[in-house]
Amino acid sequence: MGRRTSLGALIVLLALVGWAVSSWLPDEAPGAGHAPPPAETSSAARPVDVRAVRGDLASLATVARRPVGVAAYERSVFGGSWTDSDGNGCNQRDDVLLRDAVEVRTRPQGRCDHDVIAGTWIDPYTGRRLAFTDLKEPRQAQAIQIDHVVPLAEAWRSGASEWEAERRRAFANDLDNLLAVDGPTNMSKSDDDPAGWRPRKAFQCAYATRWIETKAHWSLAIDDSERRALGEMLGYC
Repeated sequence: MGRRTSLGALIVLLALVGWAVSSWLPDEAPGAGHAPPPAETSSAARPVDVRAVRGDLASLATVARRPVGVAAYERSVFGGSWTDSDGNGCNQRDDVLLRDAVEVRTRPQGRCDHDVIAGTWIDPYTGRRLAFTDLKEPRQAQAIQIDHVVPLAEAWRSGASEWEAERRRAFANDLDNLLAVDGPTNMSKSDDDPAGWRPRKAFQCAYATRWIETKAHWSLAIDDSERRALGEMLGYC
């Protein structure tokens, strides 16, 4: 009987010691089982075959840098507002906002079943979180914009000035060349090429890849400084 009592007392004592030790361990102590929340990333990032992209870069024709005013460029030569290029009833702005959203609220509007009215996005250019409650309100709508990765003016001076109007409209609505981004950042990018503007380092590989793939797909040329900058950004892949 005495032996059983001693054993029970020992078990209780060990339990009390264990509780005392655990009570002063910090919550984030190694082994405490508190995993950090997963980091949010932009859906604009995707797997990259660097060798293939470098091959595409090498295949692009080289032209001398030309000013944007060559052949009287105007935005209207690429068409007016967004179009419904894929025939799903929604224009390209709504398609991009839906595709790139972390969270999104939509409503049916006419033939479009996903008219985007609110949501959250991760700006790929800065990494900032963009949250909006009413994208029909002009200030909020301006705060998130749909960017042409290869700007229309850049396309114009690198080959699009020779295209027919229908091809230019198709380029302006090419989903693979469009991203939902922070409005002020997009304005600062303007129509610069990678020699004049770059996103945050973590997105430079994905950005250069999109730029090169777009120019290769549309048979657009690049200049020497642009080629060097793209090669440098691929170094972050």
